[in-house]
Amino acid sequence: MGTLFVVGTPIGNLGDISLRALEVLRAVTQIVAEDTRRAGLLLKRFEIHKPLISLFEHNEALRVDWVLAALESGDVALISEAGMPGLSDPGYDLIRAAIDRGFRVTPIPGPTAATAALVVSGLPTDSFVFLGFLPRRSSERRSLLESVAYLPRTLVAYEAPHRLAESLADVEAVLGDRQIVVARELTKVHEEIWRGLVSAARAHFADGVLGEITLVIAGSPPEPAWDESAVREALHQAMVEGAGTGAATREVTKLSHWPRREVHRLALEIARGLRTADARSE
Repeated sequence: MGTLFVVGTPIGNLGDISLRALEVLRAVTQIVAEDTRRAGLLLKRFEIHKPLISLFEHNEALRVDWVLAALESGDVALISEAGMPGLSDPGYDLIRAAIDRGFRVTPIPGPTAATAALVVSGLPTDSFVFLGFLPRRSSERRSLLESVAYLPRTLVAYEAPHRLAESLADVEAVLGDRQIVVARELTKVHEEIWRGLVSAARAHFADGVLGEITLVIAGSPPEPAWDESAVREALHQAMVEGAGTGAATREVTKLSHWPRREVHRLALEIARGLRTADARSE
């Protein structure tokens, strides 16, 4: 049985490819690539001559069985258009299927735009949330941003250049005027790493932009924790207005930054009190 090698390739500068990646690409019997044209340029640059087959978003389900059959008789390398396969790129279904079938799956680490942008952002790197590509529709994009609005962790996301202005507007509307880094064309000739507030970024990129874009956004600023009386008051008000204990707990946890378990304990206590008061009034 062969091995499926998940091979990281350069996100721009071809000099970033690793010696091990070249070694593996030269040794496997088959290379599976998101974009065979781009892969062909990479392989030609390093004089590697191997059979290529495409695997992209719209044909991955059809290609999985073919690749699994190829793994029965030899090693296969999976590469994306740029960076690490499976990370906001095709490959997950194939990797999952290979694991389930019992094939060895091993990574050959390489460049990734998300971590490259993060480490030069100047924002905290000890804990972050990777959001992948932001949704195309504003309503869905805002919903995603709302779900992470209260997280203190740095946020990292990919965006297409033609949607950058709309996305920055949504970021400011949902997350506020936070610090943001717009990393464009990383490792390429026209690399740009812009740092500042979201409002300033909107002005800077108002005339449009080209290239691959990674956004690094500051996490939610710390807020003073509510005291217990404030938590109780908010829970009481929510339940008087008709919210159940679960809904009240979720809302007050988000607003107060208290541990959910503690908020839930207080919610149950308040709910019992309200039921007792209702019983007495009957």
